Amino acid sequence: MTDRPGSDHGVTVRYWAGARAAAGRSSDVVSAATVAQAVAAAVALRPTLGPVAAVATFLVDGRAATGEHPLTPGSTLEILPPFAGG
Repeated sequence: MTDRPGSDHGVTVRYWAGARAAAGRSSDVVSAATVAQAVAAAVALRPTLGPVAAVATFLVDGRAATGEHPLTPGSTLEILPPFAGG
């Protein structure tokens, strides 16, 4: 399911840096109950995101989360790929 960001009946998935480049857009809205399900749905929509998502860090509503973390409609999942910096 894709929809507009901010939809209250799905989970907004935001892509950052290399994840945005891989997805070819800044966000999608998916239906999912967990982070793992949302990531799988995002990768199904944007297959080139797969390798980046495999090594990414996830935030749910601004807090670090793992694959088992539950999601509710209206949540925001952010996919942050690893990056170098100083």
